[in-house]
Amino acid sequence: MAKILWFVAAITAVLWLLLFVEMLRGHLATKFLRAVEVKTDAPLPKVSVIIPACNEARNLAEALQSVLRQDYENLEFIVINDRSTDQTGAILQRIAASDARLQVVEITRLPQGWLGKNYALHCGAQRAHGDIFLFTDADIVLHPQAISKAVTFLIEQRRHHLTMAPETHMPTALLGIFVAAFALFFAIYARPWKAKNPRSRYHIGIGAFNLVRAEVYRAVGGHKPLAMRPDDDLKLGKLIKKHGYRQEFLFGKGMISVEWYASLRGLIQGLEKNTFAGLEYSVLATISASVGLVGLSIWPFAAIFLTTGGTQLLYLAVVLVILLLNVVSAQFHESKRWYACGFPLAAALFVFILWRSMIVTLRHRGINWRGTHYALDELKANKV
Repeated sequence: MAKILWFVAAITAVLWLLLFVEMLRGHLATKFLRAVEVKTDAPLPKVSVIIPACNEARNLAEALQSVLRQDYENLEFIVINDRSTDQTGAILQRIAASDARLQVVEITRLPQGWLGKNYALHCGAQRAHGDIFLFTDADIVLHPQAISKAVTFLIEQRRHHLTMAPETHMPTALLGIFVAAFALFFAIYARPWKAKNPRSRYHIGIGAFNLVRAEVYRAVGGHKPLAMRPDDDLKLGKLIKKHGYRQEFLFGKGMISVEWYASLRGLIQGLEKNTFAGLEYSVLATISASVGLVGLSIWPFAAIFLTTGGTQLLYLAVVLVILLLNVVSAQFHESKRWYACGFPLAAALFVFILWRSMIVTLRHRGINWRGTHYALDELKANKV
């Protein structure tokens, strides 16, 4: 048994070391939007900013004001009020009355076969006249130069799709710890730095900031092929990559920010709709992912107290590598370094969210999102 434990510890150490090297190289190879220099004499293609809003009253005003304050002149603003039951509609009407540039589209009925947000994005794109579309969320706060820099990068680097990770501001330390770990898990899953490589199977898309050339968006079918995908942002990136277009991922630190969730309950419920979908509604994939998380992200921390000798030393090395990787990741995502200490707790919470997402989805035969039920059979049928 001692030899088996040592062998498992050795394999775990090798895996984390290889992962550390790959992620360090990937992070260092990824550019920051803030480093892009805007050329004032360059032509400005028209950009359509498309924002879906469903019960977003909490952060909507601040987010919209940041969008309207962009220094990029050739913009149109389209906000889709998706059947909101809070003060979202009133806030939109008040801002539109003071700024005629804001177009408000009201959706009162959701057609069969569409998720609410996806249909809202589809409707916004149908009304857009820009050469470039920016799909963003109703709680995203943009630096005044965010769009100028993003469009400059898109044009200079000859990309068709540009997406980026926002910096997240969380109201509690526990939420901050989870988001810091989640950023690491997402990077392991998506390998976003590989998206720009045409030969790589990896793709990327983040709902906070998806900048897409309009002709490319239409060529891949827009949101219609993603009508029932809760992970529409990531799958939009997959569609674009599958059709041979070029995309890239940037860090948005200092340029784009969000308060992702206001409470732990909200975070758990918010991720409930996405996590099982991200694993293609597969029970086997969920079990496998959970075993991997426990074995690689939780057990090493327990093993330094439950094992002895060489095995204990190997697991101590694993823990140090994990903590160092979290600290490195924090430099790129504007999170606190000490959050690394809560990594095993965050991993355990993520396992709970995975299982809760699976169980709730299977029990309800679908997902409940923003007051609407979407059938599992329809969700599973929408493969990308």
